[in-house]
Amino acid sequence: MKIRINCLVICFGALAGNAYAQSSVTLYGIVDAGFTYNTNSGGHSQIALTSGNGAGNRWGLKGTEDLGGGLAAVFELENGFSIVNGSIGQGGTFFGRHAYVGLSSRDYGVLLLGRQTALSNDYVGRFASGSSWAAAGTGYGAHVGDIDNLVAVNRTNNTVKYRTPDWRGLTAAGAYALGGVAGDYTRNQIWQAALNYANGPVNLAATYLVAKDPNYSFFGNTAKGSATATNLGSTPAYAGFANAGIQSIFAAGGQYKLGALMIDAVYSNVQFSDLGATSVTGLTPKETAYRGKATFNTEELNLMYYLSPSFMVAAAYNYTKMVGPDGEHAHYSQVNAGARYFLSKSTGLYLVGVWQRAGGTDSTGKPAVATISSVTPSTGRSQLVVTAGLTKRF
Repeated sequence: MKIRINCLVICFGALAGNAYAQSSVTLYGIVDAGFTYNTNSGGHSQIALTSGNGAGNRWGLKGTEDLGGGLAAVFELENGFSIVNGSIGQGGTFFGRHAYVGLSSRDYGVLLLGRQTALSNDYVGRFASGSSWAAAGTGYGAHVGDIDNLVAVNRTNNTVKYRTPDWRGLTAAGAYALGGVAGDYTRNQIWQAALNYANGPVNLAATYLVAKDPNYSFFGNTAKGSATATNLGSTPAYAGFANAGIQSIFAAGGQYKLGALMIDAVYSNVQFSDLGATSVTGLTPKETAYRGKATFNTEELNLMYYLSPSFMVAAAYNYTKMVGPDGEHAHYSQVNAGARYFLSKSTGLYLVGVWQRAGGTDSTGKPAVATISSVTPSTGRSQLVVTAGLTKRF
């Protein structure tokens, strides 16, 4: 249950000595843990107690102050953590999930300043199984390596985000992340745009993101991010493209509700272009020599059915194809299946299985291996991850 503190601003602002309109602050969070089985974790099977599988563990504070005339001041601070060892999430970044302040207007929309999720996650992510029901906390069900950021592996720092009011079901949004580099305002900058339309059983959305120097601006913007080495992690599907000068992500999706059945579809196009433009240490000679661009195209069909208001079953299939700068081709087929049972409005059980099979040659120039997000890549073409656990919201 959320804890709310409602009072006049005088109860917050005794230091200021002023009383204005009514304000509220909410303390909230999610605590999630479960068991995960991996058939091939670097060549061995593995069973582990894992954190935040169904939904990412977090605690946060959010608040609003009514300024009158339909205008309000808003803020949110949200910290991710591991329940199995107590460590801070998002690369050791405190309040790494959200940290922003802004203004919300009934007539003019919302303006937010700070560290925030990308618009791809805000708008299109809800149609993808990996960011809704298929182990969304860990991202097991994400498209290979969360290549299109629909599960929000990456946030954006120094971001100004604006969302319009609702125009008969249509909303638009834009965001700009300042690079923060002295002498070169374009370095590490990120541009984003989004459109969303909702009318009855139909919901549609599309987003576009362009990140300069993505190894640092998009993948490396955490407390543990490196200022010189690769931040793309150990995902061989795209780790070899860390020296790209630009990353672009186009994502589109939609949902149609048919009674208890929800039919979702997602498409994304991701490009690592201007390869070789960003200096990154630790790459192999082959990866350092890449020039041109690499393209990833992904499609997903996601089906969810409520057997009852408290019991949902779901299945999804996604396929990703990569075309590399030197003619490399890789492909990843993935099946997600699962079920959720809600014991109450705030407590639920889940069971999710993710199977992936890879083929071709990946970004490292080696035979592609299965690489389910957030687990150690397989040593072979196939990999199966099964997780079951409990989610408690407060």
